[in-house]
Amino acid sequence: MIPYIRRAAALCLVLLAALLVNAARVMVFGAESLDENPADRRVAIARWGQPRGEILVDGKPVTGARDSGEQLRYERTYKKGPLYAPVTGYASQTYGTTFLEHAEDAVLAGTDPMLAPFPFWNDISRGRRPGGDAVTTIRASMQEAAYRGLDGKRGAVAAIEPSSGRILALVSSPSYDPGVLSGTGPTVKDAWARLTTSPNQPMLNRAIRQTYPPGSTFKIVTAAAALDAGVVTDVNAPTRTPDPFVLPGTRQVLPNEAKGCGDESLAYAIQWSCNTVMAGLGVKVGLEEMVDATRNFGFNDTGLKIPSWVARSNFDTDMSDDQLALSSIGQFNTTATPLQMAMVAAAVANNGEIAHPHLVERTTTSGGRTVDTTGRRSYRQAMRPSTATQLQSLMVKAVEEGTGTNAAIPGATVGGKTGTAQHGLGNTGTPYAWFIAWAQAPDSAQPAVAVAVVVEDAEARRTEISGGGSAAPIARAVMEEGLRLEAEARGR
Repeated sequence: MIPYIRRAAALCLVLLAALLVNAARVMVFGAESLDENPADRRVAIARWGQPRGEILVDGKPVTGARDSGEQLRYERTYKKGPLYAPVTGYASQTYGTTFLEHAEDAVLAGTDPMLAPFPFWNDISRGRRPGGDAVTTIRASMQEAAYRGLDGKRGAVAAIEPSSGRILALVSSPSYDPGVLSGTGPTVKDAWARLTTSPNQPMLNRAIRQTYPPGSTFKIVTAAAALDAGVVTDVNAPTRTPDPFVLPGTRQVLPNEAKGCGDESLAYAIQWSCNTVMAGLGVKVGLEEMVDATRNFGFNDTGLKIPSWVARSNFDTDMSDDQLALSSIGQFNTTATPLQMAMVAAAVANNGEIAHPHLVERTTTSGGRTVDTTGRRSYRQAMRPSTATQLQSLMVKAVEEGTGTNAAIPGATVGGKTGTAQHGLGNTGTPYAWFIAWAQAPDSAQPAVAVAVVVEDAEARRTEISGGGSAAPIARAVMEEGLRLEAEARGR
């Protein structure tokens, strides 16, 4: 009898050991995959069982929470949701998270280890701290000025502080209220279906996720390349570019909207936006150096994050000379996000250097203790400082006496460049209106703001849309707010 008892006891010990080993395997090696299993409701219940932390603009929350009384208890709410949707994104119990709600999810949801009072606290306690806050760089009055300026038209605005890279405004229009997606049930699904099938694409973040042909605003990049390469040594000297200009290797004549562009200088070409001069300069610079120049501005970068990822702005790396000529004036396959073109303006304003653009100033615990700070860091040296100085003067003249007069601000120095980008089959689509600019107060050592505006305005008649007419007034309103805020800060 005793041998049988011993064998049974040994078998029980083996089974117990196997049970312990399997439990340890599940807890140590399988916990993460089980936590991420969508069939496990405990994760969602815990995630929405407490309010998320806040996203702040000018120190005030633009988000909130509503106790639904349901199993997934707290739903996200948004103050002025359409205004800040390109910044916040949405936090939905049904559809997940986007933009800052996604990029800073660990902090906002309370799972970031940095929120814990001690290292490994979350792993030991298996608990969740109260959600932390994300303090943005957005200035409310500038965001509102951009939103009012677009007035529901399809388009976007991006504004940057050139010296630091802080994103001061990020607007996409038309927009939507992220709060309609916060919960669960048929109402949320109906809202999702309506928003995702709308021909106006209100959920598309046009400021950072949509690329457009930049048109003549890209001529600033070509001008920088020509000056840095030594193709132009005197901005007032004739460029030996004929008008009419036949694209190399073709019989196609490149037209000018401006008059008197034949053999004109770089200064005249920027002031009045001569296609022929800038296309000719792009060909003289050559493909390799044009590609290098555009890369210095951030084109073809697939890794830019602010912290949300930014769509890649494109400049082709393999082209014939006729394609290079068109690309050098922002046509052919050249495309850019509004944020990218704001970075072009910021590079000129900041003596050739681009500070890395960022949207979050710092993250904090729910009690206000700083968890992480976004420090200033350099992104690219886009051009030589001497080149930037020359382009500053050319852009100022374009606003004072050229195509950008609608952006002029009394008492301030404003540099700008208009753009009217053709697109569609045979360039028959309504052109996109562009304007990029920067502004500096007379008593300030450096520009306060750089901005890019694009207006699609597909309902406008082709002859009624232009960068100077449609986009420049919006840029002016945003820059005026930036200058006002800077003056207020100095007066404190």
